[in-house]
Formats: sequence, C-alpha cells, structure tokens
Amino acid sequence: MLRTTIRPRASAVALAALLAATVTGCSAEEDAGSADGITVQTAQFSWTAAGLTNSIIGEIASDHPELGVASLQTTQLDPAAAWAGAQRGDIDLLTEVALPNQQELADSASDQVEIVSQTYGDAAQGWFVPAYAVAPGGPLEGLTSVTQLNDYADALGGKFYDADPGYITTEQNTKRLQGYGIDLEHVVASEAAELAQLENSYSREEPIVLYLYHPHAVFAQYDMVQLEEPTPYTEGCLAPEGDGACAMPSYSANIAASTELQDQAPEFAGLLTDLRISVEEMEQMQKQVDVDGEEVPDVARQWVDDHGDQIDEWVG
Repeated sequence: MLRTTIRPRASAVALAALLAATVTGCSAEEDAGSADGITVQTAQFSWTAAGLTNSIIGEIASDHPELGVASLQTTQLDPAAAWAGAQRGDIDLLTEVALPNQQELADSASDQVEIVSQTYGDAAQGWFVPAYAVAPGGPLEGLTSVTQLNDYADALGGKFYDADPGYITTEQNTKRLQGYGIDLEHVVASEAAELAQLENSYSREEPIVLYLYHPHAVFAQYDMVQLEEPTPYTEGCLAPEGDGACAMPSYSANIAASTELQDQAPEFAGLLTDLRISVEEMEQMQKQVDVDGEEVPDVARQWVDDHGDQIDEWVG
C-alpha cells in the first residue's frame, strides 16, 4: 500500500518489525482522488546516492503535478528491511537498488514490486588501498592483488575495514576473506566508521585496506587504488554454496516500483522507467554533499534545473 510514515535509522530487524506494526496514513485509493496526487512510501538506503535519487524524483514530481504524485515519504531502511516492507506492501518505491547484490531480495518481493529501470550501470566495487601505501618505498610496496594480503597483514595491523553489517556486500566480503584464505580481522561497524578510519589513516599516511564502491565521494577526497582480482566474478561464486574466491561484480543502480504504484500513477511510473543519472554525475553530486557540505535537496534541485530539457522528454 502507499502510506505515509517517517522513522529514524535502526537495525534491519528492528525496522522491519516496526514498519510492520505501526505504519499509518492514507492508502493509495484514498490519496488517488486528491488534486495534489498520492503520497508514495519510499525506502531510503543509508548511502548518499540514495538520498540524492529520492530527492531528484521528488523535485521532478513537485514540478510536474500531472505525474499524479504529491510527495515521497522516505523511511531509512537497510536493504533487507526495505525489501521485506515491499513484500508486505508497505514500501512502494526503492531507488539505488544494487544488482546483482540485491537480486535475491528483489526476487522475494517480485509479486508485489518490479524493477522498472536502471539508473546507471557498470559501477565498480572491491577492495582498495591508498595510492601512497603501494608507491615505491610505501608500507605496502609490491601489493597489487587481493591474494597478497596475508603477506602484508602486519603492515595492515591485521584488519580489513568494511561498511554496515546490513549491507549484502559485507556478507560477500566475509565469504571472500574466507574463500581467499585471508587472515585479516573483518572490522564491521558502519560506513561512517569505515570512512573515519580511512581519514585517520590517510592523514597519517598509514596503510589501510577497505571495501569501497563507485559512485562515492571518497574518490574525490583520496587517491585510492583498487586491488586486482585473479578470478573474475561468476554467478554463484558469492552465494552460500560458492567458494567465495572471486571478484565482486560490477553493479547497476536500479529503481523498483510496486504494481500498485504503477496502477495508481502510471505517468509517474513512466518517469521512473526513463530516469537516468550517470555514475560521473552521481559521484560529482556526492562530492558536493559529502565533501563540500552542500545539502542534498539543494544539490538535487540543481541537477533537476540543469536537466530540464531531458526531464521534459521523460515526462512527455
């Protein structure tokens, strides 16, 4: 159902339970007759790109009331909780859906929610080290591949840094560490903690290895080198039954919409199908927010203003 609710960030399990128990507000049918359009219940993942995409969609909907959507009400959720809400019918819009990372979750809700478009594709992810660390004379000189990490364990303090425990990539990295037989402690707290550790290490020119992905503002701040992978990604390698000794797949960011939303606001659904934001554009906007300190709504508004002709074509 299309509903209205706002909640703070919490664990995936707690949020899923909370969402199931306490979602309130107007249904799609009740809102559909409103002159201002319906309110769309939207999941928002914790990374900046998700907030930017949601804000851009919200700005376009506000500029074009003929799309039939008055507003997006966002709820911060980890992917597992977001897809659980979509499966129950509590979430009608998910942006920045990373595929293939979230494919299993998307499949579980396929009767209620459909992937309707790809915002951008070919986004790289993997394990990175600072360029100074692998430069001649650096503490990780000679390190080029993930398979060499055990040889540099002492220099790295025996740690590999990762992002949120709710990320599917965190589970994949656990499997990859095991698959490659890498004896580094998997340090998982949050992306904010991971980036704080990177900032601390970088300021001291100390070695660090961590998981990162494009698009991300971190690449505008730091000169990072992605470690090579001896084995390309193959489907099933990072599944529970896979051996884990392979690269992470490049991923695409997608938009998923409930069948109810598509029925209630077909013009809005058409916009979602056409919306495109390149990796380069997203990374620039992330820099504006995460490095330059600009506000997400302001950056989103500027993107919409800069792409007015293109948006008019999408809206039709």
